[in-house]
Amino acid sequence: MPRLAKAALFAAPILAASLGLPLAARAATPKPVYVHMNGANMFLENPVAVRPGQPVVFVNEDTGSHTIIGYSATTGKTSTRFDGAVAGTKGPGHKVHTYTITFAHQGIVHYYCSVHAVLAKEPGGRTVAKVRPGVHGFGDPMAGTIIVTTDPKLLADNPKTAAEKILPGYFGG
Repeated sequence: MPRLAKAALFAAPILAASLGLPLAARAATPKPVYVHMNGANMFLENPVAVRPGQPVVFVNEDTGSHTIIGYSATTGKTSTRFDGAVAGTKGPGHKVHTYTITFAHQGIVHYYCSVHAVLAKEPGGRTVAKVRPGVHGFGDPMAGTIIVTTDPKLLADNPKTAAEKILPGYFGG
């Protein structure tokens, strides 16, 4: 083995140890957390908790299109980075459309579907998602929250469906 390759082989564990993390933890890519949408015009897994850098995959098991837009509850400003559109899925057995995002820093992230909800100021100045007048669903705004954390208790508290990309029998248009 060339000398440089040997040096790199021995440097990786030292670097990981110096960062205070086990090598396996640094090399492992965390599994995605899934948030599903269907004809009820809601995000099924809400809220969800993820580690910094862990993918959040929005899965559209609905024939209609949806948007996923991040916003600040404090200012009402929408995000230019957390702003995705997810095409509808034709039906069971067809390609399911998704939108994936990761967050580098811990915190609370709010999002909504601009097709099915609107942002409104509450008394006291906080911005929240409200049902868009004239849309169908269960009467809740199509909105959710992502908690970006390293807290193992919060991470373990995700709904079981957040570990599955496709939910059998959940498709609805």
